[in-house]
Amino acid sequence: MKMLLTAAAASLMLAGVATAEPSGTFRQAHELGFGAQSSLDPISKGRVFQITEKIMNRLVRPGLDGKPQADLATSWDANEDATVWTFELRDGVTFHDGSTFEAADVVYSLNRVLDPDSDSPARSAVKMITSVEALDDMTVQISLNTPFADMPLQLMDYRLRMLNEGSGDDIATSGNGTGPFMVESFDAEGTTVLVANPDYWEGAPGVARMEVIGIADGQARLQALLGGQIDMERGITAQQQVMLTSSNKFDVQVIPTGNWRGLVFRTDVEPFSDPRVRKAVRMVADRDELVKLVLGGQGVVACDAPVEPNDQYRADIACPQDIEGAKALLAEAGYADGIDVDVHVSTLESTWPTLAVAYQEQAAAAGIRVNVVQMPTDGYWSEVWMKKDVAATRWNERPADQALHEIYLSTARWNESYFKDESFDAMLASARRELDFDSRNAIYQSAQEYLWENGGTLIPYTVTKLIGVSSRVNNLDAVKNDAVRWHMITVD
Repeated sequence: MKMLLTAAAASLMLAGVATAEPSGTFRQAHELGFGAQSSLDPISKGRVFQITEKIMNRLVRPGLDGKPQADLATSWDANEDATVWTFELRDGVTFHDGSTFEAADVVYSLNRVLDPDSDSPARSAVKMITSVEALDDMTVQISLNTPFADMPLQLMDYRLRMLNEGSGDDIATSGNGTGPFMVESFDAEGTTVLVANPDYWEGAPGVARMEVIGIADGQARLQALLGGQIDMERGITAQQQVMLTSSNKFDVQVIPTGNWRGLVFRTDVEPFSDPRVRKAVRMVADRDELVKLVLGGQGVVACDAPVEPNDQYRADIACPQDIEGAKALLAEAGYADGIDVDVHVSTLESTWPTLAVAYQEQAAAAGIRVNVVQMPTDGYWSEVWMKKDVAATRWNERPADQALHEIYLSTARWNESYFKDESFDAMLASARRELDFDSRNAIYQSAQEYLWENGGTLIPYTVTKLIGVSSRVNNLDAVKNDAVRWHMITVD
């Protein structure tokens, strides 16, 4: 069976690209996730994706429909067992420093991710790759250690940006990419300035300048939007939506996503090391009510698996609140009188405190006594997440295979719940080897059902993203973040 995934039908649509001279400034915020350690290196833990997405390209990107689309690769095909993939590259592309994009750059970029010494969290997305070879200047061959029919999905990972060969030592500050904007100045904790790349292969940007401003607190970002200091905030709440839509100065985009917010319970510490306890703390959640209370109804109920509603591998699981079932599991585990739980949150994500308080009230009915601990936004990811026994968490959407591997595989760097389960790991390995779609789908669904029974993360919903945008902004695609065509934007 010859597998041919041509990008011709999904080639990038150049019609409508701005041809006028770029003008004006578009401004947005980022959250100071790693403070002074923030970086322009797309594969580092401190990457500022609000910047890297504008200055660098991938081989494959999601189209406006979410399906794999040509970016720096124009077409791809696989051998009969999907263990060897060949990618044809886009000709005539240059990096910001003037050097030509070629196959050697792809080999370098992917090998840099694969290098264990790089300690990159992006490695889990492509660790099935055994070799990357340049067949000629415009052709790359990627060999895998297992059949994998969905390889192009992995290459859509927002971190897998293509770098100039040998640029790894200074990419963290130079940001030398092929994207529509170039770095004029980088300030990890202040304002980073990007300027239009007039030679961008997809067409010159509509705006001359972009500013990405570090603002850690969600409420402060809203105030910056209201005050005209930024033009877009991609994390407003349903309550804030009402405020923005009442003014002709703002528009609100409503984008269903696979992004999720939740609470993570470390499975390597008591009492959550007992699967009965960690199922009980998830069964007490009334997810429909949480969607209403926390998101103002702008979300889709999830049953503790990190797979978006529209993903082809999404499992159909029922997870109604079950207080009596939770009580029974706690008693069986030796906690008939209930348990005390400290849940750590911050306002880094504006909905976390509301989620924790709502969960506190729901869990009380089963004897789960929740103490909500408010933590500073500064240093939350480095001092709280994956450190405290229970903490608020969030993830942007990923294809099902990638999400399951990156969040729950025993060896995954960001296995935040410390979930170590050989049976689960075996399911994921089996799914990647399976070439028949229906059989592969059944395995992925079984893996999600296994998490419902044994996992340590409460994922009550996926978020319908509300994007607040200044009315002076034009042509901002109403799609998920990693599919936005940033060069299309203009400002009045």
